[in-house]
Amino acid sequence: MPAKTAKAVEANTPVTPISNYLSAAELAIADRIQTGKIQCELGADVTVKADEQNRGFFHISTGKRRYYMYPVESRTGAIRLEDGKAGAMWLQLGNKSMLMDQKAGQRVADECATAEQRLVADKMKADKTPGLLDDLKK
Repeated sequence: MPAKTAKAVEANTPVTPISNYLSAAELAIADRIQTGKIQCELGADVTVKADEQNRGFFHISTGKRRYYMYPVESRTGAIRLEDGKAGAMWLQLGNKSMLMDQKAGQRVADECATAEQRLVADKMKADKTPGLLDDLKK
C-alpha cells in the first residue's frame, strides 16, 4: 500500500481509547487508587501516577522498574492493579500497599503507606482490634 494511502487510512480509522475496555467496576476501583510518591520500608518508595490520557490506567515505578497497570477486581475486595505483560501487581489495603513481582513470586516493595494509610494503621493499633491470625482465647 502506498504511503499516501496508508496515511489516509490511518487518519480515518477510529481509535478506541483503552479505557473503553475497562468495566464500570474496574473504573470504580481506579477511582480509589491513592497516587503520588509513597514511602515504603527500608527507605524504598513507589510512585503511582494516573495516566491522564487513559482513565483507569496507572504508571507505577520504583527504582529502575516501570509498570503500566490497570485495575482488576479481586474476590477479597482489596484494591488491585496489574501489569499482565510484566507480571507485576500493586495491592492497596487500608493500612498499607505492596508491589509484587508475580513471575518471581516476591515482593518488590512492602509496607508502603500514604498519609491516609498510616492513619488507618495507627487506628488499628490504637483500637487493639484482633487481627485475622490473633488467638481470640487470650
